[in-house]
Parts: sequence; structure tokens; C-alpha cells
Amino acid sequence: MSDRTRTDGEGFVDAADEALRGAYDPPMDIESYVDRVLERPTAAASGAGYVLAAIESQGTREVRERGETLDRFRFFDDPANDGEHAVLGNTRALNAFVDDLRAAATGRGNDETIVWIDGPTATGKSEFKRCLINGLRAFSKTDAGRRYTVEWNVAGAGAGVGSGGGAGAASLSYGDGGDAGEWYRSPVQTHPLSVFPEPVRESVADAVDGDAYPIAADVELDPFSREAYDHLESTYREQGRRDLFSAITDRDHLRVTSYVVDVGRGIGVLHAEDDGTPKERLVGSWMGGMLRELDSRGRKNPQAFSYDGVLSQGNGVATVVEDASQHADLLRRLLNVPDERRVKLDKGIGMDLDTQLIVISNPDLDAELDRHAERGDADPLKALKRRLSKHEFRYLTNRRLEARLLRREIAGATAAGGATVDGDPEATDPKSVVRAPTADAAAARGGADADPGSDPGAAPLSIDVRESDGSVAEREIAPHAIGAAALYAVVTRLDADDLPGDLDLIETAELYETGEVGRGDDAVTVADVDLAAGDGRNGIPVTYARDAVADLLATTADRHHPELPVERVVTPTDVLDAMADGLADAPLFSRAEVAEFEGRRGAVATEVRERQREDVIDAMLAEETVSAETVAEYVEHVYAWDDEDPTTRGREDEAPDPLVMKVFETETLGRFDESDYRGTEPGRDVERFRRKRVIRGLTQYAWRNRDDAFSVDDVDLAEVPELKAVIDANDLTDVKRRFPDLDPGAWPDPPADTETERVKSETVNRLCERGYSPASAELASRAVMEEIREEWPDVDGGRVADGDPDGGAGANGGESPWD
Repeated sequence: MSDRTRTDGEGFVDAADEALRGAYDPPMDIESYVDRVLERPTAAASGAGYVLAAIESQGTREVRERGETLDRFRFFDDPANDGEHAVLGNTRALNAFVDDLRAAATGRGNDETIVWIDGPTATGKSEFKRCLINGLRAFSKTDAGRRYTVEWNVAGAGAGVGSGGGAGAASLSYGDGGDAGEWYRSPVQTHPLSVFPEPVRESVADAVDGDAYPIAADVELDPFSREAYDHLESTYREQGRRDLFSAITDRDHLRVTSYVVDVGRGIGVLHAEDDGTPKERLVGSWMGGMLRELDSRGRKNPQAFSYDGVLSQGNGVATVVEDASQHADLLRRLLNVPDERRVKLDKGIGMDLDTQLIVISNPDLDAELDRHAERGDADPLKALKRRLSKHEFRYLTNRRLEARLLRREIAGATAAGGATVDGDPEATDPKSVVRAPTADAAAARGGADADPGSDPGAAPLSIDVRESDGSVAEREIAPHAIGAAALYAVVTRLDADDLPGDLDLIETAELYETGEVGRGDDAVTVADVDLAAGDGRNGIPVTYARDAVADLLATTADRHHPELPVERVVTPTDVLDAMADGLADAPLFSRAEVAEFEGRRGAVATEVRERQREDVIDAMLAEETVSAETVAEYVEHVYAWDDEDPTTRGREDEAPDPLVMKVFETETLGRFDESDYRGTEPGRDVERFRRKRVIRGLTQYAWRNRDDAFSVDDVDLAEVPELKAVIDANDLTDVKRRFPDLDPGAWPDPPADTETERVKSETVNRLCERGYSPASAELASRAVMEEIREEWPDVDGGRVADGDPDGGAGANGGESPWD
């Protein structure tokens, strides 16, 4: 076992050494720092430039949101923290935020901008703040992201600083004395270049190749550092030193040190509960006792200032004002900060400031800013509103992303090795989540490493829950339960009065998720419709769904089975019922919203039951799976049939076999019967199926997956969504043809030695192989067979009576007491 993984005291100490190793540079003199800046300008970049450099250091990846293909910065996937606080969705708003940073960093007229992140509760604004802090902290620990400030020691340079001119050993402190020879860091992370006189700073800036991240050369020393500088300058000037700057910045008096960016050191965060006068909240406060101790002949000594205001803490990198409506009185006082880059400790002492201002708020800040809108040009907040660059975070309208977010909310911080509330084990409720299976950790975290091809809404989640007696019991959130909650939340966020085209709520949700939705043999894409502008501004937040699931995990369901713990399974129907039943009592929603959201439950329940139905029927008919060779042969014949001149496609020796195609379509697919053909010649419906579902499906797949090395010969036909949908379209006709003696009514307790007993055993086993537990497989199959029992008498000769020849009868909306 290595030192890093040993579980004794020495091993943990070694692991701590390893964690800190490389996070800091050794202290250096000012000359070495200038060399570092000339080599790596990011070391002296402005606050906006530094944040931009941190974001761009992680690169981008391609995503699809609201039907658009966008480049998304990986920084917002929170790679520094394994995706714990990844911002899901809202890529367009995040990219606009980065554009603001880029404009501010390069000084293209946007350096006065205050970034405003706006949106309803639980849209990811807090995750954005945490992700930003995580990423900046991690970036500052790398060679490329080192951040520097200065430390002072005035020992050996004459009388003490702030001692009223008295004799004695020189010392520099924050008002509590201090030993001679002690080093004191700038309390506001001042830029080391601020030590130089202005003309020299400008020369350094001119010498730096920093077009991407221009250096911060227009800042003066902070007041505390100015005390040290002025003392050293006065002392050595009186001594007649000709190399005055060299004496002041001698390695014995000044050294440049790196620091890890964090809250309080380069990042200032003003929370909603923070109080005090505007000056205290923004910059800090004077300490009366220390003012008396550090009396400097009647003037205020900056050593007696606290420097604990949000701007002081955020100097050098970024300042975040959380829940800005709670600090609306400060916004006007922030007005000139981006313009002048300066604040005052009091009337006589000012401090240069370099920080990227970010305010975060719920929509109530809009009302606060519009209080005087009727006054037109006389609106006292008009100048502030002009400087605010608003970026709106919305609720997710992608079911898959919402499911990932919900899994993260339910499973806790990392969902591996101990789920907690925001990483704090003490914050967990006695009956809350404490563990998720490691195999599902990536999906539960919702991080960038989650498999993009998996469906987090369909997958189950096992949770260990602490019972009231202290014991721990495993609970299962069944397959599709997370997806049911996610889909319900998403459809409440859609504007039902402005749905695109003639799509319904479920189809619109599918459009947001996949970019297209099938309509018979055709498909509607995002390019064919206008998406509603208001989608995602209102609806059920993820926190409401999370709490509904948490309540279900804390109780057992009122159902029983002689052998299986069905009462410990949370089913999709459980989740939908809990979410719908709790709407009226939730103060978050108006009466109109409650009525609207309750009315959307039925469509979601039908869709989720259909997905369960597909799982069960596919498991029943697993042995009926069509081989890849059979599909490939059929596709070859269809292409040859559609090609008037086969030689142009390299099939000069291959002629289409109409009988092979007919047998595949009627027997293998069960899609058509004799009435759809004239002998072996296809009718119009068959022709349309071959051209639109088979040929176009393969063509669309080839286009979506094109690259320089793409070849149609390399395509796994079973993975082409359009063909897979055709091949896997099992329905009741296939079930009845395969199992003519099956009795759906006997499924709960089938008689021994019957076809029903055998089919049920095989179906449950296959469901378990695909992620279900025996208990959840029992519940899902019973619920599906309860519906099938109602439809079973109407299934005849290979077709569902009065059904849809393209797919079979859908769920009838019936409910089972077992689900």
C-alpha cells in the first residue's frame, strides 16, 4: 500500500503533504517576479482576465441544448471537484458570461460591466458560484494559474511603522504589535507590479505579450502596503541612498509570494445574511482601539483597518454578491467601482481595486431595479441598470439533464463512499441518503464523466437509509422513477399555450431532449418549429422533486409480498403521486399553477408506463431478437430495391429479393400482412416505410456521425436509432404470437407448470439482468400485465384490433395497486 493510500497517521500526513506539494511557489524577489510575468503574463492578469484564463484552461466540448449545437466550457462541469457542483444546462447564458469576461479583460468598452446572473430558485445559480470558486482555486494551484501578492518586513530600516515616530525596533502589524523581523502580507492581495512607479509599470505592460490576458498595470499599492513602502522610502532617503527603489524592495524588506485563490483571498462573497453598514460590507471597518494604539500624529493609520469587506476579500480576482436583492442598497454604491477601480476606506484614504463584479439574484431584483422606472431619465437606478449585463438562468427543459441533476440532488455530494448534504456528513438527516452504488457514481454526480449514452432517468438508484432504530436498510428507486420525476418537472416548465407546431407536451419535451420527434414515418426537428421563448422560466424546481423522493425514502409503501421487499421500492407512480399530491400544500406555487401542474400528471404517467411496458415486453421477447446479419441482409435488399441503377452503387451482381424483404417485414417485424402486398410487390405503405424509416434512417445516422474516417460499411445497424426503433418495436401481437397460452390475469400468482409461470420467471430474470431488482421487476411486470389483461382479448391474428399498425396499442392509463 502506498503512502497516499495508507490508513495510518503517517499515511494521512503524507497524503496532506502531497495535496499541498506544488500548490505554491517559493517566495521570490521582485526581479524574479517580473521575469515570471514576461514569461507568463497570466501571473499578472487583471481580475477579469484571470477568471477568463481559468475558464479557458479547461477547453470546451460540444453540447446540444434547445435544439442548438453549442461549444460549452468544461470549466462549468466542475472538473476540479469531480462534477459535484457542475452547472447543468444554461450553456448559452454561461457562454455570454464568458463573452463579458473577454470584453472586460481586453478593455473593449465593457470593463465597467457588472455581470448579473438572474433566474428563479434552483436553476443552478448557487452551483455556478461554487463551481466558479472550485475552478479558480484549482487553477491557482497550477503552474499556469499561479497568483501572487507581496509581503513586507520593515525590520532594520529605522523606527517602527505606526509607532508615532518613536524609537525602537521597527515592526509592521495589523494593530496587535508584532515581532521585529516578522513578515506581513498585503491584506488585499495587491498586485506585485503595483510596487513600481507608474511609468515603469506601463513599460512592463508594454514589454509583455499579453493580448489574450492583458496584465493589471494600472493599480497602486493598497493602503497597508503603502504604509510600509512610505516608511522604507523615508528611511532610506534620509540615509542618502541613491538606489532608493532597490533599497525599498530589497529581499530583506519585500518578497513576492504565491497564494491559493479562495474565499477571502482573491474571491469575495457577500451572503444574504451578512449585515453591517454599507462601508463595512463593501470594504471593512476601522478598529477604534487599534486606532488609538497606532496613533500616527492625528491621522488614521491603515494598519487599524479590518479589510474584511467583500471588495477587499475579492481584490485581485472576483467579487460575488449573493441574493443581491437583499443587498440592493449596495448596488448603487458599486456603481463607480468598475469605472474608477477605486474605493475609499474613508474620506482621506483610497484603495485601488481590481476585481470582476458578479451579482446573483432571483427575479425579485428586477422589481427592485424598476421601482423608479416611471420616472424615465430621472430614474436614479438607470445608470446602474445600464452597467448590469444580465444573463438568465432557466429551469432545464431537457429531461435527461434534469434526471442527472435530480440524481445528484438525491444521491448527495459525490454519490460514492458516503453521500452527504453539500459534503457535510453532519448535515444529513437521520433518514436521508448515505450511500449510492459506486457503479452509478458518475451518473449520480451528474459530472462530465457520466456516460452520455446512458439514460440517467431510466437507470435505478440504490440508497442506504438510516432507520429510526439506527439500523441501515437499502432502498431502491426503481428504473424510470427518476425519469418520471424529471419528465414531470420538465413538462411543467413548458408554455402549454405556445407549444411548437402541433406537438403536445410530451412530444415537446422529447424535442428538447433529442432535437427531433417522430410523427409516423416523418420527423419534426427543431428547425421545423419555433420554440416558446418563455419555456424554462417557471415550473417545478428540482428541489421540490428531490424533497418528494426524499420523503418517499423515509417511509415504506403500503404494499406487501410474501418473499420480496416490495414496500422498500420507490416506483415511478409513487414519485408522480407524491409530486402531484404535494403541490397544493407547497407555498412555492400559486393556485393557478397547482391546477395547471396537476393536470399535466396524466400525460407523464402514460408516457412513463409506456416505457415500463417496453421494458417488460422486450424482456418477454428477448429470445426473439433479430440478428445483425439478418438486419444487414434486409437493408442491402432495400437499398438495391430503391436503386434504379444498382451498378452505380457497386451492386452489379446483386438484385433485390422481394420475398426476403416481405418475409422480414411481415414475420420478423410483424409490421405488415398480405393485404399490404400484391404478391411480393410492396404496396404504398410498405414503400413509404422502406424509404422513410429504413433508408432515411440510415442516411440521417451517417450524417450525424460523419467524420473523416466514417464509412457506412462500419455502421452497427442495431445502433441506428431509426432502425433500432423498427426492430425493437415489440408489441402485444408479438407476445400473443409467441405465447398463445399466456394468461395475463394469472401473472401475480401463476399456476405451476404453466406457460404463464415460465414466461414470468424468464421475464423477471431478464429484467434483473437489465438493472431491475427482483422486487422492482415484480412490481413493474405486474403493473404492465394489469394493463395487458384489459387489452388481451382484442389482440387477434398478429394485430391489435383497431390499433396502430405502426406500433401497437398504447397504455390505457390504468393503474395497478402494485405500482
